[in-house]
This record gives sequence, C-alpha cells and structure tokens, in this order.
Amino acid sequence: MTELYRGPGGKGPRIVAIGGGTGLSTMLRGLKRYTNNITAIVTVADDGGGSGVLRQELGMLPPGDIRNCLEALANVEPLMGELLHYRFTEGSLRGQSFGNLFLAALNGISGSFEQAVSSMSQVLAITGAVLPVTNANVQLEAEFENGARVLGESKIFYCKKQEQCRVQRVRLLPERPAALPQALAAIAEADMIVLGPGSLYTSVIPNLLVDGISEAILASDALKVYVGNVMTQEGETEEYSHSDHIRAIFEHSAPGLFSLSLVNSLSIPAQVCERYAFEGAEPVRVDKQNCAALGVELIERPVSCVANGYVRHDGELLAAALLELHGRRRVRIAGEERYRRE
Repeated sequence: MTELYRGPGGKGPRIVAIGGGTGLSTMLRGLKRYTNNITAIVTVADDGGGSGVLRQELGMLPPGDIRNCLEALANVEPLMGELLHYRFTEGSLRGQSFGNLFLAALNGISGSFEQAVSSMSQVLAITGAVLPVTNANVQLEAEFENGARVLGESKIFYCKKQEQCRVQRVRLLPERPAALPQALAAIAEADMIVLGPGSLYTSVIPNLLVDGISEAILASDALKVYVGNVMTQEGETEEYSHSDHIRAIFEHSAPGLFSLSLVNSLSIPAQVCERYAFEGAEPVRVDKQNCAALGVELIERPVSCVANGYVRHDGELLAAALLELHGRRRVRIAGEERYRRE
C-alpha cells in the first residue's frame, strides 16, 4: 500500500472527490482503503430513472447519485448492503431501489435533504462524508452548436442524437445556486481534490456551475487532479479527445482549474472496442500536446478493467494511482501537520 501522509487524527490525507454517477462511487470504494478523510461532493441535477420519479412525486432532490456514494462508503453487513441495492421488479415501485426509498423517507422526516443525507450516513456508518453540492432544486439545460436547447439531464442524450452536433454549453436553472457551506469548507481544507471520473456534461461540470465551487477549487492549494474517462460516451462526448474534455471543463469554470490529469494506460481489447464502436463510442484519444497547451500534465497509469463486456475504472487501481500521485507531489515538512507540493 502507498505510504501516506497522515493528517490530524491519523486518518490519512483529506481527499475531496467531485462528480456523480457510477464513476464517482467506484472511485470512492477504492479510496476508503487508503484514508478515512473522504468528502464526496455530488451533483443533484439528475431527473431520470427512479430518482426522477421521486423528484417529481415528492419534490425532493434526486437521491440516486448520493445513494450510490453512501453505499460505496458504507460499513455495514453484506445483507444491509444488498438490501440498499435491491430494486423492485413489480408494481408501482418497479425499477426503484430500496436505497432511494430509504433516503426519501429520511428526507420526509428531516428538515432538509442535506440532513437526510447526514442521517443516512450515520445509519450506514460511512467512511468520510457525502454532500449534495447544493440544496437548490436545479435543472440542467444543454445548448448545442446549432443553437438547439433542451432542458433536463435525461433528455440531453436523445437531443444530441437528434441534433447530431456537439454540446456547446450546459447551465443550471436557476443559475449559480448557492453551494452547500460544508462543501466549500471541505474544498478549502483538502489535501487533494479529484474531479471525475464521470459523464462530462451531466456528472462533472454541473458541480462547477454551483456558485463558489470553481472559485473554491482555484483558491485551494491542494493537489488538483482530473480523472479522465476511459471511453467516450454515446449521446454526450462522441469523438471527444482528452483535451476536448479538459477544454469543456475550463470553459465552464476557469482556465487552470487543475494542472494534472490521470488517464488510463491499459489498452482495450479489440472485441470490446468493436462493441463500443457499434454504439458510436471509442477509447478517449490521449492528445498530450493539446493537453499541454491547456496547461495540463498527463499522468498515465493502468486504472481500467473490463467487466461483463464494459470498460470501467477499477476502483482499487484508480485509488492506488491517486495516492501514489499524492505521495510523489508533496514534500513533508518536519514537525508540521501540513504539506507542500514540489
């Protein structure tokens, strides 16, 4: 295991992970093997699937991405984990997960969604903390290069397929909602800030559109790393290179938001690539020179795996690579409970 800088309390480096979707929860499962000081800051713009149903019927913030992160950091018996992950197969609850309903019930008896998440965190004895990026009821709007617009995260995929052009910009409605104060505090205290992995326009960027988040990241002296996606995403980033991803993030936040990016170095089996090509997706092209022109250094590590025919980040490999990077880029200051980077 990578040798760690032990912060106050001996719990490991303070890591803030920002994003959403399965990529974030996969990474969290790996990170909790190395540190107890984890804060996940999660987007709340989802309006599809079971989360969308609960959002419409109960007027609550979407629970899905939050619940995935809570499950990833939970320290409970296997049966409880299986119960949280269980999806109903019949009736009006078909497709809904018990974990979502559990969080919805807590939201009903709590003063806010944030308090509901905190209560579920205690029930699950999670490692670290999970925070919604904002308590505001936000929706995501996408504008395409041809001027077409669509409101709703779940509709972006279908609209992009119809318009057959790139996403020009996304924004939150209402614009610039207030960030959760605890999220800003976690960023300010972080030793390392990790963006991604996850869907570019629907998991990573929405967090940066919340008032104060980008500014807090820029002001932090933490090590800042963007974890690049292994594959392009159908209906969102077809034909995007790695520099295209970085450029989009900078355009929605600020140039120089981060100067390091971790990308996968393992080759993808040909048969798997063929399957993705059928859906219009491919391995993200790593264009080092274009990334360097944006001021971003690429770090290549073997952090992917193939499971059930799909390419995914391997949570343990990814976490090990991040902690190794953290260890290499800092210099211990003798007798002090802080560090500086080379």
